[in-house]
Parts: sequence; C-alpha cells; structure tokens
Amino acid sequence: MLRRLLQLYVGLCLYGISTGMFVQANLGADPWNVFHLGVGKVFSLDIGTVMILTGALVLLLWIPIRQRPGLGTISNVIVLGLAANATIVVIPAPESLWLQSGMMVIAVILNALATGMYIGAGFGPGPRDGLMTGIHARTGWAIRGIRTTIEVTVLVIGYFLGGSVGIGTLVYALAIGPLIQLCLPWFRAESAVRPVLKKEKVLR
Repeated sequence: MLRRLLQLYVGLCLYGISTGMFVQANLGADPWNVFHLGVGKVFSLDIGTVMILTGALVLLLWIPIRQRPGLGTISNVIVLGLAANATIVVIPAPESLWLQSGMMVIAVILNALATGMYIGAGFGPGPRDGLMTGIHARTGWAIRGIRTTIEVTVLVIGYFLGGSVGIGTLVYALAIGPLIQLCLPWFRAESAVRPVLKKEKVLR
C-alpha cells in the first residue's frame, strides 16, 4: 500500500511537471491543456487553477453516468494543477527553438511515464479518463470513438479560446498512446494488477 501511494503521488507530480514543461516550451500542448490554456486566457487564470476547476467540473459529469471517484481521482484534481504551476515558476521558458523542442520531447516522455505510474498504482482514474470509461460502461460505445470525440471537442474549444496549438500537439497525439502502452506494465502494483486487467477486458 505504501509503495502504491508513493507511486500514485510521484506519478501525479510528474504529470503536473510535464504539463508545466509543455507550457514553457510553447510549441503546442495536448488537447486538454490547449483547453486549459484557452480558458486561462479568457478568464485571466493560471493553468493550474484552470486544471483544478476543470477537474472538479468534470467530476460532476460522473454523477449521471454513476462513476465513483477513488483516492487517485480526487488527488488528480488537486495535485496536477499545483505541480504544473510550481513547474512554470521554477523552469524558465527556453529562448531557442532547439531548447524548446528538447523540452517538448522530454515533456511527452515524462507525461507517459507519469500516466503509467498513477494508473498502475490502481487508485482510480483521473476525472477526464473516468468520464471516458464511464460513458463507455453506460452506453457500450467504443472507447476510441469516445476518447477521440472528447479530445477533439476540447481541442477545438481551446483553440478558439486562444490555447496553444502547434507541433507539440501533433507529437503528443502520435506518441502518447504507444508510450503509455510501453510504460504501464513497468508500474503495475501487484495488488492492482487484477482490477486493471479486468478493466482492460471490459474496454476491449
């Protein structure tokens, strides 16, 4: 249990750090963070605050689909935003394109590692992932279709609100799936293996 808790919170912190690095690299972010950045511009809020508020609002959407949050879900809402804001304060924005590109690549890899860690700990999905799996459980619609629809929607909204879309957005879209598939088996805690495997069977 101690190992799983440590893995959960290290993973969530690293996820927040990867988000802050995406922002500082300024080459485009993943769809949800394009949305967060867009909302932040409109309402003059930092990205961490927007991430926390968005996570809380998405949790409200769990009610009609009868999803139950776990420790990992609640922690996700709080920790990601705080870690992202701290990273932006500590890590300066690079001035050259090479440094921007390097930071963006590191952010994608770190994001995949972090995702493998917090999911592998087995304390429940984050609000956004839980929304996807909850809709699947209630409707039987394909996971890929649900995820694509959600991410395209938030990407388009974020873009029109002024969020950062660029080469980093494309790199993330192409690389994150294979990287998470590679990283997840490294971090599966033994006591969480059966629930994760059972969930995977349902998703298939």
